[in-house]
Amino acid sequence: MPTELEELVEFLHHGNTQIRQIACENLVGFSTAQPNLFKRHQLLPVRDLKLLVRDYTPIAKNALTMLINLSADQEVLSHLVDDDNFLENLFTKVTNVKEPNADDVSMLLANLVKSEKMKKLLSLKRRVPESVSTSPNVMDQLMDCFVKGAEGTLNKNATYDYLSYVFADMSKSKEGRAYFTSRQEYDGVVPVTKLTVFTEHQSSIRRKGVASTIKNVAFDIPFHPTLFSEDDANLLPYILLPIAGPEEFDEEETLTMLPDLQLLPPDKKRDSDNSIIITHLETLLLLTTTREGRERMREVQVYPIIRECHLNVDDENVREACDRLVQVLMRDEEGENSGQPRGTQGEHDDQQVVELF
Repeated sequence: MPTELEELVEFLHHGNTQIRQIACENLVGFSTAQPNLFKRHQLLPVRDLKLLVRDYTPIAKNALTMLINLSADQEVLSHLVDDDNFLENLFTKVTNVKEPNADDVSMLLANLVKSEKMKKLLSLKRRVPESVSTSPNVMDQLMDCFVKGAEGTLNKNATYDYLSYVFADMSKSKEGRAYFTSRQEYDGVVPVTKLTVFTEHQSSIRRKGVASTIKNVAFDIPFHPTLFSEDDANLLPYILLPIAGPEEFDEEETLTMLPDLQLLPPDKKRDSDNSIIITHLETLLLLTTTREGRERMREVQVYPIIRECHLNVDDENVREACDRLVQVLMRDEEGENSGQPRGTQGEHDDQQVVELF
């Protein structure tokens, strides 16, 4: 005979709305405590939850929460990402400016893109949500939600912060990086340049996802000149500011720093999340892959900023990341001065920095 819990799960497809709602409310906790409960009868409970995402708001929210928890299971994850109709339902919701559960949908999408199968988003097209975007491409629509919807400015019920985790995962692949580094037809903008302004955003979720996306994009070495260019991505100030604190520098160092890094206020604070600081430091290290990148960072006095970060952040992992970057910035280039490198080897090692990660 089925247990009481198993009977409760069966109520997820009950015809009475109140019974479905009670079942959802009581089952949320079990989606983490006993996930196998939802895998009975060839994932019938999961299939029920996919339908309940379209139910009344309280039921839909609990259904989304359970799917977020259950998507950690590979069998459930595979089932969800294979259902194109279900994915379209999620896209419809996340691009609906009146959707009360848009952030829950964003969180679920952040879990779903951990599947390799979700690379299909890079070429997926759907109807244009006119109040959000003018592009038929799903990735463009998600990007527009993220950029326009920060702090509830698009949908008063949502911030779309978790979409930054979607971008971080999508940018891990070569195909994904190609999206973030390619000028899009509908607005003529390179997507990664839309993200840089959020490196100092109040949301740690948004900052972390953006930092990881930028780092992944930095693996694309031919794109480095665009990242450095002040007329394009102008990346350096956006990743140096979260690393910088209120410390003062001598006049000689300050004069050639980037304008945004000069004369920072005495109440300037570094990012409160050391893992984000480390991600930015790793991005800078990737940008030293070419000699041009190293010379640019020396020219704008990146070293003193890293030096002060090393001195003032009491975290061993941050300090190790600072050390690795400093070793590259302070070494002699091949054919210069003493010829004795102070860190990694000479110019022939340019492409090997990437292997550190």
